[in-house]
Amino acid sequence: MARIRLIEIANFRGIKGLMWAPSPGINCLIGPGDSCKSTVLDAIDLCLGARRNLQITDADFFNLDVALPISISCTIGALSDRLKNIEAYGLHVRNFIAQTAQVEDEPETTGETVLTVNLSINSDLEPVWTLVSKRAADAGVVRNLTWVDRQAIAPTRIGALADGNLVWRRGSVLNKLSEEKADISAALVKAARDARSGFGDSAGEQLGGTLAVVKTTANELGIPVGDDVKAMLDAHSVSFSGGSISLHSDTGIPLRALGVGSTRLLTAGLQRKASAAATMVLVDELEHGLEPHRIHRLLGSLGSKDKGLPLQVFATTHSPVALQELSGTQLMVVRRGDGQVSVNAVGSEDHVQSTIRRNPEAFLAPSVIICEGASEVGLLRGLDQYRVAQGEQSLTALGVALLDAGGVTNIYKRANALVKLGYHCHVLRDDDVEPDAADEAAFVAAGGAVTKWPAKRKLEQELFVNLGEDAAGNLVAYAVELHGEDLIDEHIKSKSGGLTTYDDVDNALLFGDFDLAIRELLGMASSTRHGWFKQVTWMEDAARNVVAPGLQQADAAFVSIIDELFAWMRNGR
Repeated sequence: MARIRLIEIANFRGIKGLMWAPSPGINCLIGPGDSCKSTVLDAIDLCLGARRNLQITDADFFNLDVALPISISCTIGALSDRLKNIEAYGLHVRNFIAQTAQVEDEPETTGETVLTVNLSINSDLEPVWTLVSKRAADAGVVRNLTWVDRQAIAPTRIGALADGNLVWRRGSVLNKLSEEKADISAALVKAARDARSGFGDSAGEQLGGTLAVVKTTANELGIPVGDDVKAMLDAHSVSFSGGSISLHSDTGIPLRALGVGSTRLLTAGLQRKASAAATMVLVDELEHGLEPHRIHRLLGSLGSKDKGLPLQVFATTHSPVALQELSGTQLMVVRRGDGQVSVNAVGSEDHVQSTIRRNPEAFLAPSVIICEGASEVGLLRGLDQYRVAQGEQSLTALGVALLDAGGVTNIYKRANALVKLGYHCHVLRDDDVEPDAADEAAFVAAGGAVTKWPAKRKLEQELFVNLGEDAAGNLVAYAVELHGEDLIDEHIKSKSGGLTTYDDVDNALLFGDFDLAIRELLGMASSTRHGWFKQVTWMEDAARNVVAPGLQQADAAFVSIIDELFAWMRNGR
């Protein structure tokens, strides 16, 4: 049940420095592109994988600087008795303090006994694996884990091509399911001469336990393998070596011919069954090849809902579905600046978890605009669509996500959680109701930006007051198109105390008598709880077709607010 307690990486690809104490369960890395999420997985694989050599080039060194050696260290806890063996590793066992994520060279009773495996690569590109220990170094003792122990703790990699785990070969998950082994020497020769099925019968007897687990797992995950699963000679095998025996369906079709998603899903399920022997899994882009409902199955197989933490998983994702399925303690935000990489858990607070459920896309973008409500989201989407039609970059191209906070009381619960995790954040809100001043001050102090409408106005009031007469009239016309004259008339009468009707507004527009009082009235009438543009699509259409084209005749101060907001998006800060 080995677990990684601490990861330290230096001068590897885009990582100049990283120190991270991962969770013993699922660690799903999220963050913008080029934040080194996959590099972290590769580092773990290279350090702990059961291999004797590596293909390393100068490009694997940070900034191509081969003068600074690559160093990757993984401190392993939850050691088996074999790994705690004093005769084998006595000089190399160390002490891990979980509360401070620190490793001490002398083992103590107050911490956990651990081993630290280090991979170092110098300019000669030769990899060197050693166990880290000052006591051993002082005694002139240098050693690595034995090959058997390296194989025992080596993580299983579920990549785009996971079919290698569906054959019996060194390091595959099938070899970790049980101690059963097939004697292939004589049977393979006979099978090659006679027929693949000749070997299938004998292999079925020798590997019956493993085949039963494979069949059960496939059925649990809804992967079609037929009524039976067989071990037969692989039709593509050209030698009698590792990989000659693979899983087949009842009709003799190799299971490695399954689709990418099914192969990865089955491999994850088998890894779960083998968790007593192999407990670490690496999954890059876990959503690759999987529909949403099968993403749920994959995460379930990896133990996303299990309190017992059957596997330690290191995964990456860009899937909102995966974020909604996982908890904030299983999601890790990766941030990189000048080569220094940090990894921090999203957190388990209620407002963080609710934001993941409502707006998972916000956690997948480098910049987030936290909008007070749906109207603000619609405004920015509509303005963005108009600008894109004029040849400007879209919000998505700029890496900006829009988040509906669901009201002024929720804005800074979400905004402060995101800005603490390293996201570039901007708040867009009305000014009729003030949020908590301390919360807003903390947000600004952390680097967040705030845009609000002046003079205690709501968005709709700002639009009717500042747009030109033609654009304001077009907004009224669009409201009538959406809701009908009767409802618009009712709202206008209600807000004017019965003194003004829709016909009065229409006449003011017709005869050029559209004064500030009428504008203020329309702003109030349109911004009620069930207002004229209170849905994202309504305001989006209004912004694209009316507001954006009307900005040329709008009040300069209002246009300046919009321009500054989009400038922040372009600058990413």
